[in-house]
Amino acid sequence: MSTIDKKKVLETVPQTGFFGHPKGLSTLFFLEFWERFSYYGMKGILIYYMYDRLSNGGLGLDPTTAASIASIYGALVYMSGIIGGWIADRLLGSARTVFYGGVLIMLGHIALSFPGGFPALIVSMVLIVLGTGLLKPNAASIVGELYDEKDLRRDSGFSIYYMAVNLGAFLAPIIVGTIGQGYNYHLGFNIAAIGMFFGLIAFVMSRKKNLGLAGSVVHNPLTPEERRSTFIKIGAGAVVLIILLAITIPARILNLNSFITIVSILGFLIPAWYFIMMYFSKKTSKDERSRILAYIPLFIASIVFWAIEEQGASLLAIYADKRTQLNFAGIHILPSWFQTLNPLFIVVFAPVLASLWVKLGDRQPSTPVKFSFGLILAGFSYIIMMAPAYLNGSSSLVSPLWLVLSYFLVVIGELCLSPVGLSVSTKLAPAAFSAQMLSLWNLSDAAAQALNAQLVKLADHGVIYFGGVGLVSVILGIFLLLYAPVIKVLMRGIK
Repeated sequence: MSTIDKKKVLETVPQTGFFGHPKGLSTLFFLEFWERFSYYGMKGILIYYMYDRLSNGGLGLDPTTAASIASIYGALVYMSGIIGGWIADRLLGSARTVFYGGVLIMLGHIALSFPGGFPALIVSMVLIVLGTGLLKPNAASIVGELYDEKDLRRDSGFSIYYMAVNLGAFLAPIIVGTIGQGYNYHLGFNIAAIGMFFGLIAFVMSRKKNLGLAGSVVHNPLTPEERRSTFIKIGAGAVVLIILLAITIPARILNLNSFITIVSILGFLIPAWYFIMMYFSKKTSKDERSRILAYIPLFIASIVFWAIEEQGASLLAIYADKRTQLNFAGIHILPSWFQTLNPLFIVVFAPVLASLWVKLGDRQPSTPVKFSFGLILAGFSYIIMMAPAYLNGSSSLVSPLWLVLSYFLVVIGELCLSPVGLSVSTKLAPAAFSAQMLSLWNLSDAAAQALNAQLVKLADHGVIYFGGVGLVSVILGIFLLLYAPVIKVLMRGIK
């Protein structure tokens, strides 16, 4: 955004009114709260819906296939953020892109609220993937536009915004999970659609009053020539895609398994292309190339970490349903309720770790060391899942406290890795590719879930799987810890 545009935005945005922050933050807070409520509500029951029996209202898929689909779903959601950023920057501006994204998400949940079987699932996935790609990165971008670059409230504003994410993620599995698993899956998906509807209403009603020009500026608009050329290319690409689908699907060349494999490969090819493009660009200086090399082991560590963390909504969700004692302390626990643990632990312990880093000051661990802590803790979150099988046998139901401990360890690891990962991505980014570096960080989660789509096929090995994946993560964490001094040198003065 130009200096003049930035000034106009800030002049039209009320600067106080929401806990000492611009009123526009309240608009985005409630939008993100309801969007995350709808997404995590749907995600909390989706895998159960996919593998539950037809007689129970499910799709009757194999649990391993359901886990692969859930992983590919997550990978596509993170990949689609690239499209959303481009549309906002070149065509619509962030605010309009956010609105259209919310509409697509709501329609996606509505598609699942009807008993349309597997075709309805595919339609829903396409709509929610595209909608989330339009909404999520651009809503965060508008938050940044509410503040001047030197405004000391900026970090605090993002912290408040981040609370909306976790509050929505915490409440959704309880409400949608209870209705979806306790009564009817489609009714649960309908509640998710209503949640997104509430978010859109709040956004539309308060946008002009609270946001002013924030999110309305198209930063790098297409020229008439570029617009014509771009639409021709998009149209031609769509025609080619339709032709390919029309040929490969009836011929059974493209089926569910081959599609999962293609997305899994793209999950690694796309970030690899980003690295190559940035490293060899003429706009990248020698020091910036060194920092890209420093970022690569951190990116790999992030993939391994998120692979374990994201399995909390797939493999551990299945484990909660099939291997866990759900009658505990006089309460019947629904499997989807375990999805509340991650956001709950983040809300409780994020301030603790943040204050610890502040207290340690210059004595706090370096970024590579924090990443290694995250990997090691994620590894132990899986290794401890071997214990109940050794103590009680592989066929008996286990105490839910084992799952609670596993989620707790991986969340503490997330708090060591995730916040500093976003920060170091901005610090190590070449000046010409600062926005792309943030997209690259999100692609580490996409790559992780693309990896999971293949890893979950090995999950039938049970104890061996948990131990093997956990041990790999711990070993990589130790290696990163030993390699940390080299990474610090490659960072060329960035701390």
